[in-house]
Amino acid sequence: MMNQSKSQILIEMISTGDEVLYGQILDTNGAWLSEFLFQEGIPIITRHTVGDNLNQLIKTFQTHSLVNDIIIVNGGLGPTRDDLTARAAALANHEILELNQEWLNQIERYFANRGKIMPSSNIKQAMLPKSSKIINNPIGTACGFQMKINDCLLFFTPGVPAEFKEMIQTSILPEIKRYYPRIERQLCYQLTTMGRSESELATEIETKLMTSDDINIGYRAAMPYVELKLSGPEKKKDELDKLWEKSKLLSAIICFLKVGLLSKVVLV
Repeated sequence: MMNQSKSQILIEMISTGDEVLYGQILDTNGAWLSEFLFQEGIPIITRHTVGDNLNQLIKTFQTHSLVNDIIIVNGGLGPTRDDLTARAAALANHEILELNQEWLNQIERYFANRGKIMPSSNIKQAMLPKSSKIINNPIGTACGFQMKINDCLLFFTPGVPAEFKEMIQTSILPEIKRYYPRIERQLCYQLTTMGRSESELATEIETKLMTSDDINIGYRAAMPYVELKLSGPEKKKDELDKLWEKSKLLSAIICFLKVGLLSKVVLV
């Protein structure tokens, strides 16, 4: 059974498609989702990419569902032969695809409202795993769906960015929060410095700053700047505030610091 009392969950994104795997297009959906969920206090733990290979998709869904609480799968829900995600999900869970008449009617209305007849190939988009539940797509023909594999909750989403974002914001995020109402939000403090390298800054900070295991110090170099980040659970806010004041003092000594313009605290 899913442990809905968890304050922290393991969430992964799986992007599908040869064009993503081979670098023919950038995975902008992955970047957007990582930032969006981070701001919501639900940071993604890992991201994975799989090509248009049925056996590899099946294996990925089966193995990755053993080690995650939630997986968001993106792409492969179109009407063409290389759209394999729904079939792979069904086979990974040892079940069949069934025609979902409700969604088929929706697709037919989509075309009719545009003065067109639905191509027969679009019937494929209404063939869903038997145990799945529809996630509505109000702006396209590829419905999303959710299902459990190995007690992991998987959300399947279309690759079209506008449809993907709409589904995440209006359907999937509320569903995640419903399943895990006790997710603990994170605090992230960010400071941009200049004057020293990433390794020099890290050495100076970490030799003088002691943190508990659930508080992380991170760095990101984009010359001539180095961003310093301090993050941890909201329940540790008092400790984080004290550490942050020490970090700023150390950074001011180590580097030339643009005070006020380049320092911020984000509640995520």
